[in-house]
Amino acid sequence: MTAVLDRSVQTSSPLSEVKSPPFIPGEQSGLKPFLDHRDAQSVPEVFRRCASHPSIKNRVALQDPHAKPEVSLTYEVLFQQIQQFAVGLQQLAVKPGDRISLISDNSPRWLIADLGILTAGAVDVVRSSAADPEELAFILANSGSTGLVVENLATLKKLQHALHALPIRFAVVLAQAEAEMVGREPMEAMQVLSFAALMALAEGKPLEPVDLTPDSLATLLYTSGTTGKPKGVMLTHGNLLHQINGLYQFAQLQPGDRVLTILPTWHAYERTCEYFLLSQGCTMTYTNLRHVKQDLKQYQPNFMVGVPRLWESIYEGIQKQFREQPANKQALVNFFLDNSRRYIEAKRVVEGLSLTNPFPTVAQKAAARAEMALRWPAHRLAHKLVYTKVKEATGGQIKQVISGGGSLAMHLDTFFEMIGLEVLVGYGLTETSPVLTARSSTANMRGSAGQPMPNTEIRIVDPDSRKVLPKGERGLVLARGPQVMRGYYENPEATAKAIDPEGWFDTGDLGMIVGDRHLVLTGRAKDTIVLTNGENIEPQPIEDACLRSAFIDQIMLVGQDQRSLGALIVPNLEALGQWAIAQGVLSQLDPLEGETLAHLLAHEKVLALFRQELTREVKDRPGFRPDDRIGPFRLLTEPFTIENGLLTQTLKIRRLVVMERYRSMIEDMFA
Repeated sequence: MTAVLDRSVQTSSPLSEVKSPPFIPGEQSGLKPFLDHRDAQSVPEVFRRCASHPSIKNRVALQDPHAKPEVSLTYEVLFQQIQQFAVGLQQLAVKPGDRISLISDNSPRWLIADLGILTAGAVDVVRSSAADPEELAFILANSGSTGLVVENLATLKKLQHALHALPIRFAVVLAQAEAEMVGREPMEAMQVLSFAALMALAEGKPLEPVDLTPDSLATLLYTSGTTGKPKGVMLTHGNLLHQINGLYQFAQLQPGDRVLTILPTWHAYERTCEYFLLSQGCTMTYTNLRHVKQDLKQYQPNFMVGVPRLWESIYEGIQKQFREQPANKQALVNFFLDNSRRYIEAKRVVEGLSLTNPFPTVAQKAAARAEMALRWPAHRLAHKLVYTKVKEATGGQIKQVISGGGSLAMHLDTFFEMIGLEVLVGYGLTETSPVLTARSSTANMRGSAGQPMPNTEIRIVDPDSRKVLPKGERGLVLARGPQVMRGYYENPEATAKAIDPEGWFDTGDLGMIVGDRHLVLTGRAKDTIVLTNGENIEPQPIEDACLRSAFIDQIMLVGQDQRSLGALIVPNLEALGQWAIAQGVLSQLDPLEGETLAHLLAHEKVLALFRQELTREVKDRPGFRPDDRIGPFRLLTEPFTIENGLLTQTLKIRRLVVMERYRSMIEDMFA
């Protein structure tokens, strides 16, 4: 989870080393958790408490309206099924410390299996069923898994080629629709059970007590392996409990709040958020890309957890509606948006939450108040005429949305603040369980990655000397706290590289400290593009600026060891098609594919349009420097997707994979 800032921000202060206060309810944010789990010894204990709490146990915890049949589980029933799953595993001779691979995607049964494995004292090894078969085979072998839980028979068959060489004794198939088919094709030396069959094993049998402590290993999450073999991140119950017990200070939750969930549950970010949300008595509804717009209106969530790509798509949908209005209405909307932007920027100065001016003078605050007063009437009218209708598309009941898993462009942050939709951004890595810092409603500095979690230290150091840098200077972000992983599974060399003897974890991110302990990220150390003139360019802020263009859907900068930056661009075909008709480049909006699409993207007017868009957006960005200019670019006919391997499961561009896929195009670009 990252947030990105331009290089222009400067502050004056001591060294860039900050520490968050300890776990004291309300000390940071004035908020208190409905249920305090600070003395819990394990993650399953949190769910036991919820299931026995009088005001929560009969409330719906999970529901999946898109499952067949639909699923709805109260906290009490959810915990009963978790216990039953654990007993079933114990009947299969699963012992504390055993590794059980859980290869599946979102469903209530994923959470039952996950917590059932943990309740039995075992360690679950989680990954998506859509992952590459060879990667999954490596994970099964490297983790030493002796049991396997899969989403469906197709997943099991995908792994069949590797299972004969592994010590896996049994497999459990979660899919309800395939229960009758399980066991018809017995696999050599391995027992295959349906979810129902495993639960039946537990009937009438007690759970054998398991001694779990915060130091007990809970899960292995394997990194994506884009730069080599995946590494197994070891997270303990204590690592995960730190997140459950700390996140309440950043989000305003009440029991019964409705949450819509769309991200991969096995991912550290979504998984931790789900644990936290459920620990406070919320009701979670599973959705997907196909149904999310409908579900927003139907279930009217109070909270939603997402990644920047989701907020970008919502923003683009709103902008599309604006563009479809008559010219006079478009002019009015543009006036409202410009006025509201100026109002919001002044408000940030008054509140001391401006990224570019975190310590305003008395005179600057007075000027900002005057600007707010000037802009307020039109801003209020815009809410009544425009912004309220925009918010209705999200169900109209959202209190806050939580964004992580990548940088949130500043224009998105500003837009959602303008329309009154509060976005809380968090930052962290799988290795840190994952949240290190987060923004709260009481200290929501847009463009930042927030303040440290409780008991968490953040340090900014010179990448070479590791000397702590002055506040406001950019350097490598190090972190230390209870959420930092135990290490990489059976990989002491990689662990030693990531965590120094004093416990500081090297995030690989570049950033700085601004204002009151706010962390601002400026890019990834490994993503830095070095031009032939020696200038270091962080691609993310420039890419975020370019994404403001209605014609650019995705963009990735290239240019390592070149004289200038270059760009690979996935156009927004809908906006481009409409423009092309208006300009006479197309006679009608035919399906933009094949030769028609290739011809359009090669048209001189289209190339001139994109040159104009790139030039404007890059030059308009705060902190612009001449080296930020984008030279050559290419328009791609294929988007970056999870299916073609160019996006991660959390919708981040896999830069090395994209560069390899388009190597010849990039070389030709700079020839």
